[in-house]
Amino acid sequence: MTPNYLVTHSGGFHADELLSSVILTRLFPEAKIVRSRAPEWITPGSDRIIYDVGGAYDAEKQIFDHHQRGAPLREDEAPYSSFGLIWKHYGRDYLAAMNVPEAHIDALHASFDKSFVLPIDLMDNGALSPSSAGPLAGLTLSSLLETLKPSFDEKEEGADERAFHAALSIARAFVEAGVGKRAAKLRAETLVLNAIEKTGEGRVLELPMGMPFRPAIVKAGADHLLFVVHPRDGKDWCVTGIRRADDGFELRADLPKSWAGLTNGDLEAASGVKGATFCHNGRFIAAATSREAALAMAEIAVKEALATA
Repeated sequence: MTPNYLVTHSGGFHADELLSSVILTRLFPEAKIVRSRAPEWITPGSDRIIYDVGGAYDAEKQIFDHHQRGAPLREDEAPYSSFGLIWKHYGRDYLAAMNVPEAHIDALHASFDKSFVLPIDLMDNGALSPSSAGPLAGLTLSSLLETLKPSFDEKEEGADERAFHAALSIARAFVEAGVGKRAAKLRAETLVLNAIEKTGEGRVLELPMGMPFRPAIVKAGADHLLFVVHPRDGKDWCVTGIRRADDGFELRADLPKSWAGLTNGDLEAASGVKGATFCHNGRFIAAATSREAALAMAEIAVKEALATA
């Protein structure tokens, strides 16, 4: 069924129906958004999807409200908002429309639900207070989207509609960027896992470009890896340490202490590698003019790290 109308409530808007509208308008770009509480609009019909209004949740009838008694809950009894319901039923189709590879859709659907959709659901239902963010309370996505509502004394005709559609464009940018970043991490994971397999028992992982690498290294159980080497923007090559944990900056192995803070000729002299150009004073990243130089620096760093372990 291709709807002609996407129906949500009139008046002040919140993050959940805005974000639901992002998903639905991507899937049904020809459908018209109708913001109304009139019975003739919020009654299910074959020509519409109704969300965040209507007092019922029935996916077959295409109505997705969560304000009624007996409103739907997740398996862990966390409450749904309209966004969570729309994501549950249409999120996978949305990801396919965003050209996410089929092999990644289920994983991305679940991760986006947990990290992006669920917080919106909880805040909309009062199960999570923005105040839990402390000084950042006013900068949560729900709070920021609601600042786009017209002020109490903006009474010009169509003010609510104009504000809703302006906010919809902003909400769309956040959803698309959020999906895009998570999709990129899954693409990176595939590349890193392939590189780990190719590396075998070697201590230096070579990647074709800069990308998130630690999650895949942890997933693969590649505890033997100490450094990552990759080209950077077509200009030079990097040697990067691998953090021991998601939090903190402790590395599995530091670059040699004698390299710390050196550049160019001084670093070439200290390392014995022609083409070495930079080593951060914190010893977590170094650079070289070529792949060969970067790999040579990484191998020296590995030998020193193993010798001092």
